[in-house]
Amino acid sequence: MRSTTLLRLAALLAFFAIVALPALAQQDQTSDPVADAARKARAQQKNAPPPKKVYTNDDIPSAPPPAPAADSTAKPADASSTPAAGAPAAADDDKEKNPEAYWRKRFQKAHDDLAKAEKELDVLQRELNKNQVQYYSDPQTALMQQNNRSDINDATAKIAAKQKEVDSLKQQLADMEDEMRKSGGNPGWAR
Repeated sequence: MRSTTLLRLAALLAFFAIVALPALAQQDQTSDPVADAARKARAQQKNAPPPKKVYTNDDIPSAPPPAPAADSTAKPADASSTPAAGAPAAADDDKEKNPEAYWRKRFQKAHDDLAKAEKELDVLQRELNKNQVQYYSDPQTALMQQNNRSDINDATAKIAAKQKEVDSLKQQLADMEDEMRKSGGNPGWAR
């Protein structure tokens, strides 16, 4: 019984060897399918049309630089060319010609300044939070920071200053709304 089982097993192995060997030999003779796919992809790339133009910041002409601010120590040649004297008159002209555009522009600048200050405050808060849980791998630094907490104190001072700036900007915005309301402007212009 054992010999018949061995005989069947040997016959089965011989059958698989006869069937599998030619298939393996044929596979070795053909090229690798991955290499064939790579060759096909290279051929398609050669025949493909050139890519479209990609525009970068270098391709776009930059805006002219803003006019330099007037130096308070410099003395102008004549009083008519002073930018300080012309600025309020120009602002009043804009306010009288198109009050909506004037107020919208002022409020847009105020809102932008406030948003920027709030983002900076958020960054400072995150840095403070990071410093409060900071792990120093250098034991000397860890011991020093544990005792004097200078990085946390510096961050706290910066946050207090930035918070005052944010509060000041909010107050300026409220004052502008009052000024606009008193001049007869539409409250919707503040948005």
